[in-house]
Amino acid sequence: MLVNRKRSTRSIARRLGTATAAASLLAVAGLVGDLGGTLPASAAPPEAGMDRFLKQQVKWGACDDYPGGSELPGKGLQCARVTVPIDYKKPDGKTAEIAISRLAASGRKIGSLLTNPGGPGGPGLAEPVLLSKTKLAERFDIIGVDVRGLGASTPSVQCQSSAESQFDWKGSSHDRSDAGIAQTEKDEQTYVASCRARTDKDLLEYAGTVDVARDFDLIRTVLGDEKLNYLGYSYGTRLGSTIAELFPTKVRAMVLDGGVDPAQGLFSSQSAAFQRAFEDYATSCAKSADCPLGTDPKLATQKFRELALPLLDHPVPTSKSRTLGYSAAIDAVETTLYSQNAWPTLTKGLTELTRGNGDTLLALHEIDSGSDSNVFNAVRCLEEKRVTDRTEAATRDRENRSAAPFRDDGRGTGKAPLDVCAFWPIKPTAQPHTPKVSGLPKIVVVATTDDPATPYKSGVALAKAFDAGLITYEAEQHTVFGDGVACVDDPVVKYLTELTVPADGLRCAAPA
Repeated sequence: MLVNRKRSTRSIARRLGTATAAASLLAVAGLVGDLGGTLPASAAPPEAGMDRFLKQQVKWGACDDYPGGSELPGKGLQCARVTVPIDYKKPDGKTAEIAISRLAASGRKIGSLLTNPGGPGGPGLAEPVLLSKTKLAERFDIIGVDVRGLGASTPSVQCQSSAESQFDWKGSSHDRSDAGIAQTEKDEQTYVASCRARTDKDLLEYAGTVDVARDFDLIRTVLGDEKLNYLGYSYGTRLGSTIAELFPTKVRAMVLDGGVDPAQGLFSSQSAAFQRAFEDYATSCAKSADCPLGTDPKLATQKFRELALPLLDHPVPTSKSRTLGYSAAIDAVETTLYSQNAWPTLTKGLTELTRGNGDTLLALHEIDSGSDSNVFNAVRCLEEKRVTDRTEAATRDRENRSAAPFRDDGRGTGKAPLDVCAFWPIKPTAQPHTPKVSGLPKIVVVATTDDPATPYKSGVALAKAFDAGLITYEAEQHTVFGDGVACVDDPVVKYLTELTVPADGLRCAAPA
């Protein structure tokens, strides 16, 4: 079924270096529509009727009893659940249980540090472990969160199961004939009907970033923190900017890495950025005589398409029961473009493909395909400008093909199907906008110059919107804090612990 299921998270950018790491920590960003956040008039959650939520006691325990908890890495990680109202305007109504995790501070504690790895739909319970080697682990209880509708939180957004999402459509999604477009839209409507049938209606309506921001403020309160410390990556910067708008005076410190321009859609400008990342990979690969795309970077897009396009009609076998088709191969390639550390994995996968083997690329694709794609769609369909005009849909399709020719399937007809959000049952609740905030302390934005998922200019715009301190990292990857780059890590830690804002114009070069 054709659904937009790519996420904008930072896990791959931080951890990929081997095929094993790739198989355990991949997540990617996509190129679909505009995701934004014009906030409702009743921005802050009402206090009336909230006592039972505000006074609840957090009961920490082992994570083994949580879905996926036994697979969480690291020692010392504890888990708990926080009860929140699904609709904050109706605190006496239905509730949700938000799963959170904690790695307790090893030294003199400042407070809690709430985190979000990105998405929408990036699982968050492992985040404290991923940050455990930073200096933040000494001074903060690091808190991970599976946001409402996701992972170990209940109820969940359910549209497709993980098994159902592991299907690569070989036909209708790439068929731009009138019949093919009709079939694609029929598939999308079937997907939407599944969401309606399997997911609580109230949760579908209140699964947006504003609702998650309110959950984070409630979690802050029940953890006993007077003010919020927050670290968000990628889409997590959209969550952070929403928190900053809703609760500016309740923020102590906030770091946003891989920034999303609040006045633009989450996925604006990504097509061209991914093409640049592909070309940079090809230039590096071409230095080796056995590069599967050849030794002339200028021909790399052509060579890749010669490898990939046959998959539209003739998927290649793998050692599993599945074959590797075109869409899965493109997903896999985009996944590895998040970080130079992943390039060897991409080379391995493409080399296998030249031999008719899809094992590595399929493994990369399968990890990108998960139940969190349901949350991804639920959030973006609530918060994007919906395209219901077929001329506009065709224009966007044409622009994306032109901006990123490496993933053009060559079957464009000047027509395109409407996106799944055109059929979403809940009206949009937010739109991109320029925030107007007063009372917010100085926050910090980290932006990477050649970030394919959240382009550098978006981070600059985010910093400008909040008059934030800006750290520029001159490299090609998606997000950076926690990677061991001292020029970035040290000022971020100093800011979060001492509230010392980095010097204006701080620029950090990638390690040689």
